[in-house]
Amino acid sequence: MLVLGIETSCDETAAAVVESAGQRRLRLLSNVVASSVDLHAACGGVVPEIAARSHIEVVLPVIDEALKTAKADWDDIDTIAVTQGPGLLGSLLVGVLTARTLAIAKDKPLYAVNHVEAHVYASFLTEKADSKQLTDYSLSSEKPEFPILALIVSGGHTLLALFKDHFDYALLGQTKDDAVGEAFDKVAKILGLPYPGGPSVAQASQKGDPTSVKFPKAKLDNSFDFSFSGLKTAVLREAQRMAGKDYTFPSHKLPKALSASRKADLAASFQHIAAETLVDALAKATDEYKPKSVVIAGGVAANQYLRKLASKRVRPTPFYPDIALCTDNAAMIATLGYYRAKAGIKPNDPYKLAADPALSF
Repeated sequence: MLVLGIETSCDETAAAVVESAGQRRLRLLSNVVASSVDLHAACGGVVPEIAARSHIEVVLPVIDEALKTAKADWDDIDTIAVTQGPGLLGSLLVGVLTARTLAIAKDKPLYAVNHVEAHVYASFLTEKADSKQLTDYSLSSEKPEFPILALIVSGGHTLLALFKDHFDYALLGQTKDDAVGEAFDKVAKILGLPYPGGPSVAQASQKGDPTSVKFPKAKLDNSFDFSFSGLKTAVLREAQRMAGKDYTFPSHKLPKALSASRKADLAASFQHIAAETLVDALAKATDEYKPKSVVIAGGVAANQYLRKLASKRVRPTPFYPDIALCTDNAAMIATLGYYRAKAGIKPNDPYKLAADPALSF
């Protein structure tokens, strides 16, 4: 079975092809991503209208490139999978309407996929085609075994879930305010670091001392829930203090008032507490639920400090998708679409499928 995946939930336009490789093993044939991040960087964050226009311009060329790289044509494709939500409405509409049109025109079954759930399924890819495009990809030869404890961390989502089997999972906890990726972006803005904030803060942290500032950890009634709003505010207040100013000093003036070394220390200390907050909950959940596998997925899963800390404290040692499969991509969409098709789930009606920006996990 060959599955074409289409992903347009935010600012990446992506298409990928995966195929079954025996005994429910999956092989990645192509994974093409066209990002509009450079267009948003000047604004300090994603601008929905710009993202939607960019998707419209490149979605068909990206799909064509994915098919070409996979050495497949439409006769080879068995199923189409597309992100239904959550995400930006304008962005989702482009992907959903494109997938609907292709499903009708090419007479292919169509499966709607939850973007957040799909992040976990990036770890189910265990093989890759012998392709120049995939040379740098590193995939685990083993896939996670159920029950799976999954920590999903990105710019829009931070949650902990227990998967008993495919499509049978329980939400254990989630963020009560900012997602951890959003907190990285906001701290980067406070420190005058480039967007996107995750890579910028991680890079700045390499020159800083993660123990230089003792930032607080949020304490919530549910130990599996998260909160990063207070941590973000604590970074702001400490930055103002380091600059010799009080709480009324505008945050947009802080980058010029802080030295490079102080920015590095603030970045490292923030990253340390953010990662510890995530790993604390994950380690506690592994002790309580005793899963066979642990998966850390989503854009923030690319953070090497988080990976190092989790690998040291969490058992079993977590699965991490390849860096290219942590951020938004269509390979994870195609993979989840494959499992939905194999489970005999009824395809979605291509004449009625609607984008759902608030689709729940």
